Amino acid sequence: MILNRLIKEISPSKITGKVTGISVKGLTCNSKEAKKGDIFIAIQGVKRDGNLFIQEAIDRGACAIISQEHSFGLKLPWIVVKDCRKAAGDLASIFFGRPCEKLKFIGITGTNGKTTIAYLAEDILKEAGKKTGVIGTVNYRFNNKIIPSNNTTPGPLQLHSIFKRMRDGKIKYVVMEVSSHALEQDRVRGIDFSSAIFTNLTQDHLDYHKTLEEYFQTKARLFRNLSTGACAIINTDDRYSRRLRRLTKARVVTYGIDHQADFMAQKIKFDLQGTDFILKTPSLSLPLSVRLIGRYNVYNYLAAISWAMCQGLPWSKIDLAVRNFSYVPGRLERVDTARGFSVFVDYAHTEDALKNVIQALREVGRGRIIVVFGCGGDRDRSKRPKMGKVATELADLAIITSDNPRNEEPLAIIADIKKGIKKNNYLVIPQRKEAIMKSLFLAKKHDIVLLAGKGHEGYQIIKDKVFDFNDCQTVKECLTLAN
Repeated sequence: MILNRLIKEISPSKITGKVTGISVKGLTCNSKEAKKGDIFIAIQGVKRDGNLFIQEAIDRGACAIISQEHSFGLKLPWIVVKDCRKAAGDLASIFFGRPCEKLKFIGITGTNGKTTIAYLAEDILKEAGKKTGVIGTVNYRFNNKIIPSNNTTPGPLQLHSIFKRMRDGKIKYVVMEVSSHALEQDRVRGIDFSSAIFTNLTQDHLDYHKTLEEYFQTKARLFRNLSTGACAIINTDDRYSRRLRRLTKARVVTYGIDHQADFMAQKIKFDLQGTDFILKTPSLSLPLSVRLIGRYNVYNYLAAISWAMCQGLPWSKIDLAVRNFSYVPGRLERVDTARGFSVFVDYAHTEDALKNVIQALREVGRGRIIVVFGCGGDRDRSKRPKMGKVATELADLAIITSDNPRNEEPLAIIADIKKGIKKNNYLVIPQRKEAIMKSLFLAKKHDIVLLAGKGHEGYQIIKDKVFDFNDCQTVKECLTLAN
């Protein structure tokens, strides 16, 4: 694509250098990935300022620079814009041939439940014969291709590149987990969501958003931007639901358990094998037996069913997909032990998520609950004592360990966790593998061991290094060593 045609639609405020006749081979925001013929977009990030890496991008072959600042003396074109993040989204869409125009998008946002709902929606669509792609926390996938996920919602350059591949692969629906960071940073700019699902809102990411109100307002952007022809699926049991209903132009459909809603679950019964409930909809009432356990998973089922029925998908296909659905990586994932006790791995890394999963296991368990958990470094410190309180008050034994300590000292993180603890039913074992080994050694018949915080992750971040580490695999290794 020729540079002057590409930048014409982003309305630059200033241009220096020749922009005609220059062929653009690609776009990048990472100077280390810049290649000959690429445009380098100097985004001022949260931790790094792209303007500091302009020379590196030039040295690697960048053919033009886009930034919010201007510098004289460069021989190559310099395009100044008001907002580099918005420009990146717009340029990516244009460069990759506006792939979003051929795709139908479902956005899922909220603190908890996004991943499970995305997997459910994907299975329903596939059962209905619809070619589907997914952008989510675990990975990005379509047409049997799997792309590793670094962020719940990738940046716009990667996002539109994937959308192009989806469009070329005849994908019809795209199910997207939409993070608050993605909304704040305009990563989903230019995507016309045909529907959006709101799960809930509890404390998370306050290291970034500062206040819960700011966090809500960021999530709310997804619903403010819905058109009148779109559908907003909202959890009426969440205290923010009324505000969301007032600010969106879309048709609102509600789901819930405690408050009146269009789609409701009644007479809920749990056991270790699954959940039974009566599904009440505007047009029918029928019993459902599903395989996931926990009240919070009932909400996830309701959200997916509400969305699918609003799409006009056949109930026979929805019913079949929901009843057969059994697995989400790292979401209350069972690890076989053959030892008389149960082990579950879950991504719960917030106070509310940890509370929900322990309560779910308490409802179906016959023995003690042993929880192994930690908190991430370089993240919201205020949730640490709250998670310590929840773990020790709801579990019989808590083993406090490391999550992803990143650049913080593990013992300093653990000290923050301990500030919320009033009981004496916990151990401190900073090394995560040792903590897991201890939990398995202490578990007796009918006990449940919950490994919380890392879920599907296959790594542990310590300082500036990334080590291979997966909770499920570690359990299997520890059990093998114990034989």
